[in-house]
Formats: sequence, C-alpha cells, structure tokens
Amino acid sequence: MNDVLAALAREAGWVVEADGTTYRQCPPPSHVGSFAARSVESQLSGGSLRPCSVKDTLGNQPPALTIDECLSPASIDSVVIAERDLKNEKFSSASPVNPVHCLEADQLIHDIHSGVHENDFTCTPYIPVYSKLPAGIINKFCQLIDPESIRQELIHLKSLNMDGVIVDCWWGIVEGWSPQKYVWSGYRDLFNLIREFKLKLQVVMAFHECGGNDSSDALIALPQWVLDIGKDNPDIFFTDREGRRNTECLSWGVDKERVLKGRTGIEVYFDMMRSFRTEFDDLFAEGLISAVEIGLGASGELKYPSFSERMGWRYPGIGEFQCYDKYLQHSLCMAAKLRGHSFWGRGPDNAGHYNSMPHETGFFCERGDYDNYYGRFFLHWYSQTLIDHADNVLSLASLAFEDTKLVVKVPAVYWWYKTPSHAAELTAGYHNPTNQDGYSPVFEMLRKHSVTMKFVCLGFHLSSLEANESLIDPEGLSWQVLNSAWDRGLVAAGENALLCYDREGYKRLVEMAKPSNNPDSRHFSFFVFQQPSVLQGNVCLSELDFFVKSMHGEMTGAI
Repeated sequence: MNDVLAALAREAGWVVEADGTTYRQCPPPSHVGSFAARSVESQLSGGSLRPCSVKDTLGNQPPALTIDECLSPASIDSVVIAERDLKNEKFSSASPVNPVHCLEADQLIHDIHSGVHENDFTCTPYIPVYSKLPAGIINKFCQLIDPESIRQELIHLKSLNMDGVIVDCWWGIVEGWSPQKYVWSGYRDLFNLIREFKLKLQVVMAFHECGGNDSSDALIALPQWVLDIGKDNPDIFFTDREGRRNTECLSWGVDKERVLKGRTGIEVYFDMMRSFRTEFDDLFAEGLISAVEIGLGASGELKYPSFSERMGWRYPGIGEFQCYDKYLQHSLCMAAKLRGHSFWGRGPDNAGHYNSMPHETGFFCERGDYDNYYGRFFLHWYSQTLIDHADNVLSLASLAFEDTKLVVKVPAVYWWYKTPSHAAELTAGYHNPTNQDGYSPVFEMLRKHSVTMKFVCLGFHLSSLEANESLIDPEGLSWQVLNSAWDRGLVAAGENALLCYDREGYKRLVEMAKPSNNPDSRHFSFFVFQQPSVLQGNVCLSELDFFVKSMHGEMTGAI
C-alpha cells in the first residue's frame, strides 16, 4: 500500500497491517456504518473490474481487504477502504453482516477533508496565485492592444492580492513573418505595465497555435513562413491515419530534420528562446520574470494533438494516434527493425476513430491489441517519442534560461481512466494502462532538468451520467499524477480548467493544491488561475477573493 494512503487511513482510525491489510477494529458507536473496499484498477489478467465479495465479511472476523497478488503496484496503491453512512436506509444493530460497497480511490480523502479544515484554510501553506492574461491582447504585428484596459485589469488583480500574471509569448507573432526576425515590442510594452504594479511574471514559450482547440476567441496561427513550408512539405505537421494534417504544432518527427529553412525543429525553438532571454535580460536581472514555461505540444501541454475538434473530435472520444507523417513513420520503421520485427513498423489498423469508444475497437477493448506484443511495442515507441521531444527541447531551454525556473504543463486526460486500456491517455502519448505506470518515465525525464510539473486541475464535479458513459476518474488520475511526481522529487504546480467556479469548486482546487492530511506536507509551489477578464462582469469577485485568500492561508472558517 502507498505510504501516503496508509498514513491517511491511520489518520482516519483504520488499522494498516505490514502486508497492506487494512480494516477498522470496531465501528463508531454513534452510527451504523458499512465497510467498503475496492480496487480501482483492474487485474492484469483480463483487466475487468472485480466486485468485492460480501462473503468476506461473514463470521467473527472484521471485514478486511486482502491485496490480490495479481494486482500491479499502481493498482495496489489505488486500494483504499472507507466507511460511509448509508443514507435513506435503516439497519438493525444486531445485523451480523455489513454490506460491502465499491468506492472510488478519492473517497477516504474526501471524508477526511470534510471533517478537517472545512472552509478554513488559515495557517495552511502560502501558495502564490497567478492570473493568466488573455491571448488576444497583442496583435499579429506584436502591438499591445488597448493598454488602458490592460491597466484596469491589472488594478483589479492587484486589489485581489494576486501574486503575478502569466503571459503567452506566441511563436506565430514573434517570428511570424520571416525566419529569425524576432519582434518583441508589444511584449516589452506589456511587461513594463506589469512592472508598474510590482506583480511577478511568468512567460510561456508558446510554440503552438491558439484558437483551434483553445477557448480563446483569438486566432494565432504558426508563423506564416512555416505554413508556407507546409504547403510544399505537409509532413512537417502531425498527421492522422486518414492522412489529415494538423497545423496546431510541428510534428516531433522534424525535431532533428533540417526542413525549416535550413534549421531543425529543435533549433527553431532554441533560437526563439535565446532571443527572448537576450531581449529581456534586464527583467531577468531584476527578478521580474520568475519562471518560464516551455510549450511542448498541443495547447502548450506535453501531449500529441490527438483530440482535435478541427478534425471532428468531440468529448469523450478516444482520439487518434498522430504518427502518420513520413518522419515519424520512418522512426517507427527503424524502431521495428531494431526490434527484429520489421512488419511492426506501422500504426494499428483497428484503433477506431476520433469519437470511437474503447469497446468499439479491437485495439482498446478489454483484452485488446494494446496489451499484446505488437501493441506494447507500438505504445512504447509512441510514448518514448513524446519523452524524447520534451528531453531535447528542455536540454536547450536549460541553456537558454540558465538559473531560471522551467515549467512544463501536463494534461489531465481523465476520460476512460476506469477502463483497462486508458484509451484516451494512450492516444495522447501516455502509456498508462492498468498494468503499468505511464507517468513515471515522463517524470524521471522532467526531474533530470529540474522542471516544475504543472498539472491541469478540475474544480468541478462531472455529472453521474457523464461518469457512467465515459468511465471518468479525474480524482484518481490526479492522485496518480501528483503522487508519481512528488515521489520522484518533482516540484508540482497547478492550473485550473478554463471555467468559472462556485464556492465548492474553489474549495476543491484549494484542497488539491494543499492536501490537509498529506503526511509529507506536500503542496503546490504556485497555482495559475485561468478566468475570463474580471472587467467582463461575469466573475464573482467575492468568490475569487475567497479563493486567493484560501491559497494564501488567510481565509477563516466563515462563509
């Protein structure tokens, strides 16, 4: 059992044996409870979810959970036991059997949170809060639009005691018209405004398109000279099985191919980062720029563009593998030859389409090809290509931004998390089925570069209908990702999904950022809050004030 889970269980009054067996010695006298146990992950053999057996609770022995030896380490870490009240049901106190129910891995944590520090975050760690500025405040000629509105926005953010702001530096704007001709004038004007308010600044090296799948109304394409190259050589872009090109970002297949006016993809990224570091050397020297986030894929996140709405994808489709440009196909063929199976040098032909469900495909279904010899080979190559891309870019980012904190954004692909294959994570580039941890190798690479891992957090509950239809588990995914990062010594940060939240949603974000019962006192190093402009009038300032004060450890229990 995971040490953190064991500590949480003991804190809640459970007994945790050395072999992982967990039970409560006796139920609280104040109410009749039910003992519940569940393995969130499936068995390696078959991968189907196993219901808990009521027979285990018969007799004089206390109900206990026995860890199945067939479960993977990740599955064992997901096993928890919690006691829940049974609402709208009455049981005789003499009843010899307590019903057994299957719970989600987060319910023990939820029960603890509900009784400790509820609505009260005083004396908790101070977590800096940054607000992300809108993408369209600088036009394609790198001119700052409406400085007075930006000034008013910064006044409001300062009044809310925000610690700083996040600004996207778009490749399509800065190097938009000619190779190696960088224009930073609009960003200089914006940074000078931010400096006036003594706000900290984090910048994002945004090497992707804005407006395709982003919620922003702004449309910022890749540089025009890159799009012109793509007309003659469309294989510089990610490509799906049907041969459709995605111009959201460059294919990782050109990372080391001199197809961009004599430069490789890696060199193009490095040149822009070096230009930024030189241009704003004064702001680095005075400490205004506190961190630089490196865009590593679709939407700036470390992932393939597998969920493109432009290609017809709609949630909760599994997405499609993006490896059919000639450069990635060549890489796959070479990997297959080195493995001694040249006929494996192809993508799967039974992986469905963007909006398929896992059970509708031969590749992602239970006992599907994702878990046979070829499937494991392909998925390892696919995920390793993602890791290699990040490794290459971060190696040069560390040179360009020496002594500056680097940040990488990791997506939250939570739909189909409760299926054996974790299909959506596989197409996004994370080889994370139930029988292995797909985040560990990614985080080992990030640790090598001393990177801060920024994770996308949900501050809302999805409907039960949606949960049943797409077998989501955002809490389980968050638990796995954050603990995998922390266990490897990574610094973690958070960023919310772009939605407005009520009080309960804000509380969930705070509780994720600083778990109240974490035995190692782990918490986020900072939090990025995405929101509509506070000047638009659709942001509840009192609720946002509650959120910021809670993150700062200043909010009392009063609502």
